[in-house]
Amino acid sequence: MITEEQVRQALEKVMDPELKRNLVELGMVRDVEIRDSQVKFTLALTTLACPLKDQIMAEAKAAVLALDGVKEVEIELKEMSAEEKKRILPDRDQPGVAERFNHIEHVIAVMSGKGGVGKSLVAGLLAVALRREGHQVGILDADITGPSIPRMFFPTRQWPKGGPLGILPVESKTGIKIMSINLLLQSEEQAVIWRGPLISGAIKQFWGDVVWGDLDYLIVDLPPGTSDAALTVMQSLPLSGVVLVTSPQGLADMVVKKAAQMAAQLNVPIMGLVENMSYAICPDTGKKLEVFGPSKSGVMATQLHVPLLGRLPIEPQIAELCDAGRIEDYPAEEFAPIAKKLAEMALPARRAMFLNVPGAK
Repeated sequence: MITEEQVRQALEKVMDPELKRNLVELGMVRDVEIRDSQVKFTLALTTLACPLKDQIMAEAKAAVLALDGVKEVEIELKEMSAEEKKRILPDRDQPGVAERFNHIEHVIAVMSGKGGVGKSLVAGLLAVALRREGHQVGILDADITGPSIPRMFFPTRQWPKGGPLGILPVESKTGIKIMSINLLLQSEEQAVIWRGPLISGAIKQFWGDVVWGDLDYLIVDLPPGTSDAALTVMQSLPLSGVVLVTSPQGLADMVVKKAAQMAAQLNVPIMGLVENMSYAICPDTGKKLEVFGPSKSGVMATQLHVPLLGRLPIEPQIAELCDAGRIEDYPAEEFAPIAKKLAEMALPARRAMFLNVPGAK
């Protein structure tokens, strides 16, 4: 006769991959029922959107099926209460183990406030261009719910590895270190349905629990908007500054100014403005076509009192290379001067020069 004690002893061998403690110790095993050769129990997870829940369930099921006499295992899932989560989740305000051993000279966030303007593309090209200048570069993908950085850099699926100090980032073919939630999910298409505190916790972990080592530049790719992710990055990471990304549309102009206001209120310097999708080159005549209307970047840069770092064209080749995980093969002649300007900036001096952003006039 199978007993509940035997079931719990079997589940003591199953570890939570993130918390590094067994399921029984964490209080995740609930409501064990045994009927002949069938075992049924509930697993209480910290979140039902946990990207590792399938792995945890598979290991728990295998552990119980290994018991003599068990032929069928049924597992139900539930979510822990806020009080239960508080009891077992680590304090995210404490510095990660890896953080003490990392040495990162400059942290640059790429943001816009609006989706669809090409923040991830600019972040990726900036990292590539800085790497070509001989710098040690990393990318922290802070877009937890809509990550795209790994797809741009890797033709095939990559997995981070664990080390004695923390998670080891995946390296691109040119040596750019990358960490993204999509490198941890079982499937690239898996949705991450998290509320703000979990998103903020993940970003802090990517900063403090990832072994970045010695970097000249860490590029942070921010999601759209001015809420949890952007706030966490601006308040928790030692930012050297932000690069704003816009496009010629009037709507982008308005929303990007919101991002600028956020940076101003949090005393984060704006290093400059990049206009993406600014024009297209006609293949027959070589003429520049302003597909989305005339550029507004010069006026916006003047209003924000920041330099216009450059205007990037619409280029079909870059879309093809990004889809194939080969962004590092793109020549990016238009982007090289932008990266050079940023690399040459005396960032501490930029803080002293930073002015409050005026209202959107």
